[in-house]
Amino acid sequence: MAQGGDKEWIESCEIMVAIEELSLLKNGVEKKLSTMAFLHLSNLLLRVLDKIGPTMSVLSLDIRRNIERLEEMYLLDPSSNSSLMEIVEKEVKEGTVRKADSCSRAILWLSRSLDFTVALLDGLEKDSEQSLNQIIEEAYKTTLGLWHGWIASAAYKIALQLTPDREVFVGLLMGKDKDIAKFEGEIYKLVTLIQPFLHEIHELMKKYRLERLKST
Repeated sequence: MAQGGDKEWIESCEIMVAIEELSLLKNGVEKKLSTMAFLHLSNLLLRVLDKIGPTMSVLSLDIRRNIERLEEMYLLDPSSNSSLMEIVEKEVKEGTVRKADSCSRAILWLSRSLDFTVALLDGLEKDSEQSLNQIIEEAYKTTLGLWHGWIASAAYKIALQLTPDREVFVGLLMGKDKDIAKFEGEIYKLVTLIQPFLHEIHELMKKYRLERLKST
């Protein structure tokens, strides 16, 4: 908002918001990724994913459900559920870690959705010639597609037909900042910030042999 009573809406770039907030998270994370930090990261990336529109509605709904499940667990006892490791270890001891409604599965699928989003953003930054449809398809094949069964894969193929033009998507992410070189640099920085978080989660999943669980 401008000084002197004149209101001026400044459209914040989603990428810049994510970078700023992830930088703060990075400075606060020690050896274990906190549950709140992971939930925060998931919500940040969901905002970026939502810019694609109806194409990602099924995936976005799945992400929201997993976020809600993890939030509910955290709020039951914030002190004992403060880190992802604590939540997974608790479910391992209870024998519920592989159940369909476990928080461990929610963590696994959220991390895979984040992998997909990172691959999508990475594709945007590295190849200016590819259409958004091509970038999404490649990102899906190398991330979520590895773990989806035929039902989920079929739903994805139908949704892919609704992908907007690359220019429209990039424009929505950039907001009023039309400097494409700066935008691509911001994507690179965002991906670089996210990767350490995802690496930690993947290592946690491997430790308890959850990394190869698939959907139907």
